[in-house]
Amino acid sequence: MKPGKELLFLALGGSGEIGMNVNLYGCDGKWLMVDLGMTFADPYYPGVDLVFADLEFIEEQRENLLGVVLTHAHEDHIGAVPYFAQELGVPLFATPFTARLVNEKLVEAGIDADIELNVIPNEGAFSLGPFDIRYVPLAHSIAEGNALLIDTPYGRVFHTGDWKLDDEPRIGTPATEEELTAIGDEGVLALVCDSTNVFNPAASGSEGAVRAGLLETVSRQRGRRVVVTTFASNVARLQTLAEVAQATGRQLCVAGRSLDRIISVAQASGYLEDFPETVSMDRAMDLPRGEIMVLATGGQGEPRAALARIAAEQHPIRLEEGDVVLFSSRQIPGNELAIGRVQNALVGRGVRIVTDRQSMIHVSGHPGRPELVALYDWLRPEILVPVHGEIRHMAEQARLGLDEGIPKAILQKNGDLLRLAPDGPVKLTEVRAGRLVLDGDIIAPADGEAMAARRKLGLNGLVSVALAVTPEGRLASSVDIGSIGLPLDEDMDQFVQEAQADAAQAVKDLKGDRKRDRLAVAETVRLAVRRAAQRWSGKKPVVQVLLREG
Repeated sequence: MKPGKELLFLALGGSGEIGMNVNLYGCDGKWLMVDLGMTFADPYYPGVDLVFADLEFIEEQRENLLGVVLTHAHEDHIGAVPYFAQELGVPLFATPFTARLVNEKLVEAGIDADIELNVIPNEGAFSLGPFDIRYVPLAHSIAEGNALLIDTPYGRVFHTGDWKLDDEPRIGTPATEEELTAIGDEGVLALVCDSTNVFNPAASGSEGAVRAGLLETVSRQRGRRVVVTTFASNVARLQTLAEVAQATGRQLCVAGRSLDRIISVAQASGYLEDFPETVSMDRAMDLPRGEIMVLATGGQGEPRAALARIAAEQHPIRLEEGDVVLFSSRQIPGNELAIGRVQNALVGRGVRIVTDRQSMIHVSGHPGRPELVALYDWLRPEILVPVHGEIRHMAEQARLGLDEGIPKAILQKNGDLLRLAPDGPVKLTEVRAGRLVLDGDIIAPADGEAMAARRKLGLNGLVSVALAVTPEGRLASSVDIGSIGLPLDEDMDQFVQEAQADAAQAVKDLKGDRKRDRLAVAETVRLAVRRAAQRWSGKKPVVQVLLREG
């Protein structure tokens, strides 16, 4: 669909879910993409790590796509770039810190020479066709979090990206109340807004308060080794932790490649300039226990990250009874079990854990209700379009906005094509907004045959059957049966004997032309063996039949 004399909005990812943000604006025949993120797979996608939005809609009209503008460097906003940027074939735009991290991804993928990556100064502006775009800095849990102010012939959009309000942000200088009010005075047609924390009745809190909480908590750990895990991308938190280490007489050790990368990129971008020299892991283990603080990856329970390996005693950093691990991060929904496994492993060894429920050592990077209401008052948009949340989050934000005096709000989900102006907001139609998965080295449909088969195998197991029959349909060999995943450890031999007999009898019972139809023979055997498996185990396994001519 080619946009006409209108302003359109379409989310292909990030609306109806938290993560995988991909948003499109359409105007005067052209499209603009805002963010190109991914999400991490859950057990519904066995064997898969990464999940992407299906970009089929925009790929079919890539000649009308002007570029991809990135709001900030979190993976749910930039993670899909190295997988799709080359295929889209359009320039990328980002502020310096985000651009450096994106460039690293492009280099790693070997496509940096093929992609035009434009670095826009902080608070910079540029134009793409009918879109005039300005970066507006907002506080978030990463350096250079930005909103986008998008001017079009049909009205202005304030696209928040991920944001919060913070009086003590530690890194960067967010737009002030006065600056945001001035934007509102100039008129805002639509506010496209983060919904993540809409159910939080309190403001998210400041990084300054976290500094005080971490300083107090670490100061109490005299004589104990301290490990702190946080999101590697949270440069402000890394700055805070460095200051806390210095204030409490501890040297810093970094455990995790993503932390090393973020520190390097942050310093190249003008942040963390006074970050102290770190010590090696071997040196950290030689220091007195009360003189070291370890920054470790793995606060979300990732099994290969540093913290999980520390908990399993498979890492150079070693903890003993009485040592402390601070979780200076929130639990991402879906990671609770993985985090719990790591925490239980630590506690089982006598290590004490401290989370944000026990001490002020973390604040969210997303706005609570008071922050949302403040932004509404400053910008005074005509239309509210909630994004970045599950349906319940977005529906609640729509209600909140209407209650706070925004004239119009529209609840949309991935694939809903909206016209914001003229005469908006209105849903015009629905387009395909599926999911893709990175399965090994292949990007495949999330609902494809391979994933469906893998789920069935995981749930019910596999039985394989091999036999030979004559052209006349008589059994010409023994029936060989093997199985994987059936809960029949003690009864396997009896099951195999019964399934063999059932398969042989099924071949013998075939009549007429079906005896000479190889497909009919194979299907009859498959059903006989599956029924035997169900009798013995209660499971309905996948049954594969290898039929040869004897």
